[in-house]
Amino acid sequence: MARPRTLVAPVGAIITLGLLVAGCSSSPTSSSSSSAASSAPASSAPASSAAVPQIDAAAFTADFSLMKELTGLAAQGKGKIGVLLPDTTTSTRYVQYDAPYLTKAFEAAGLTADQFTIQNAQGSAATMQTQADAMISGGASVLLVDPLDPGSGAAIEAKAVAAGVKVIDYDRLVTGGPADRFYVSFDNVKVGQLIGQGEVDCIAGWKVAKPNILVMDGSPTDNNAKLFAQGYNGVLKPYFDSGQYVKVGEPAGTWTPSVAATTFQQQWTAHPNINAVVTPNDDNANAVIAILKGAKIKPETFPTTGQDASLPGLQNILTGYQCGTVYKPIYLEAQAAAALAIYLRAGVTPPSSLVNAKTADSVIGKDVASVYTTPIWVTKSNMNATVVKDGAVTKGKLCAGAVASACAAAGIS
Repeated sequence: MARPRTLVAPVGAIITLGLLVAGCSSSPTSSSSSSAASSAPASSAPASSAAVPQIDAAAFTADFSLMKELTGLAAQGKGKIGVLLPDTTTSTRYVQYDAPYLTKAFEAAGLTADQFTIQNAQGSAATMQTQADAMISGGASVLLVDPLDPGSGAAIEAKAVAAGVKVIDYDRLVTGGPADRFYVSFDNVKVGQLIGQGEVDCIAGWKVAKPNILVMDGSPTDNNAKLFAQGYNGVLKPYFDSGQYVKVGEPAGTWTPSVAATTFQQQWTAHPNINAVVTPNDDNANAVIAILKGAKIKPETFPTTGQDASLPGLQNILTGYQCGTVYKPIYLEAQAAAALAIYLRAGVTPPSSLVNAKTADSVIGKDVASVYTTPIWVTKSNMNATVVKDGAVTKGKLCAGAVASACAAAGIS
């Protein structure tokens, strides 16, 4: 499912976003589309187009300057914006990136500390429901929900809508959610396609003879994981069908690195011919790479893939154990979500330049009005010009210790 930035409050604590200063993982039957959404759910009190800022989803930048165009809407809005994040274990991004970036986006638009808040459910659906109930009773007019699973997310959203609260699926689609909700994410099929093509390019670049590939997926309860798999399996299928590659297997998926490590070890023991693996994020890749290193596998011989542009993932790329990572500039996603929430809080229909896509929800049989931002495949060759330039990671941390020489070789110094 990327992530030096200011870390947020202690585990389990409510993060009151105004107090932070920011620095800098979906199914064949539930697909995404990048075609412009011809109609978004109507707001309660749309304003004339001349008076409404026409924010473009492609125009957000690392300096958050576009958010300042929303100060008028922020001033006229009513109620609070609540953000529900899922955990701190499946990915470091929620603490390291999402919360600080959302903070910065809301503040850049002029919201104050008492007008928005964030909580992290620490992996508990029951906790997230309790947090949502408190937000609703505390005056929330908009909820951003990044669910632990679709069922619990849909229950939260149904309760919110019944109370007159607008809802936004943040990063993960809540399949079975209300028909008039919104969705903000990256194009997750595209994310999977980048992973698949990265595997193909790496197999060629590392000269892997007779590729025998283990395909590893994210959690089956995460709609994004289904979309990632749709993307990379679509890229790899012609190679499997032609016999150029062999698909050894595709075991049950997970976002828990320790479970991914166990799965990989079992598969590699049963199928010692495996010489490449599709791993769906950096944390799972890192778990696999630890096993490869323990078995004395040499760099640039056994391809793995990832996403999130995490520090371990980037270092694994530089040292030749990971082919690349999908960099999802979360500052773009956070700004898009914050902007959309500000429109809804003000009772204004968001422009089609922002709501630029639609996503099929196979459970309700309808398309969800969506905002997509663009992912980037990062390798040694463009790391300096992407994640380093954006400040997603500092050179000091990236190039520390044994990675220093690899950084220098990649032009990062």
